[in-house]
Amino acid sequence: MKKKKYYLFEMNMNVLNVVSILLFILPVLLTLWFYKIGVIDNWNYPMGLIFILMVPYLIFHEILHSIGYVLFGAKWDRITFGAHIEKGVLCCLCKQNITKKNILISLLFPFFWIGIVTYVIGILMDWPILIALSIVNISGCAGDIIMFLDFLGIKGFEYCEYDNPTAFGLYSEEDLSSKKLFGLKYVETKNQLEIEDLQKVTISKTSIIAFTIILVVGVLYMLFL
Repeated sequence: MKKKKYYLFEMNMNVLNVVSILLFILPVLLTLWFYKIGVIDNWNYPMGLIFILMVPYLIFHEILHSIGYVLFGAKWDRITFGAHIEKGVLCCLCKQNITKKNILISLLFPFFWIGIVTYVIGILMDWPILIALSIVNISGCAGDIIMFLDFLGIKGFEYCEYDNPTAFGLYSEEDLSSKKLFGLKYVETKNQLEIEDLQKVTISKTSIIAFTIILVVGVLYMLFL
């Protein structure tokens, strides 16, 4: 019987950025087509409000990941949150082995609930701010969608995250080191993962500065433009 090992992968940021841009452009084009030429005529909401709401909306994205984890088997005390803008990520990490079903559902939770569902509601109710926030969230789901599609083609694995916000491990008997996965880079193979930091929330200084700038820009936009 083959021994299970952790095959560590990280996101290819170049691929992630391209997919993220496409996931932003396509919904924008769909929205423009839906509203026809006069799309902007009814959009009288201040753009500053979108900036102000963007931060809590993206935080809610990570909270939905955690809800998906816990609803389908993960323990709450093994869930941690982080903001590492300098590394290009906001994250919800599940630091325990979970099933393929669990990770697949958790990956799509934010995309479905505050991407697709809220976008449809925004269109039906003619709420531009909700449409805009939904598009931003869909764009931010690039990594989730890439991982979801890659994981569909892998059998018999468990998923686990550890003390690295940009990487994860797949616990499997199958040798995944040479498996071609779109948008993911194989890093190394380990018998155990280093899971020591269980601080519930970690926010880098760069993230605090970035969030502050976004909020200030939103407020100034509303006051002066």
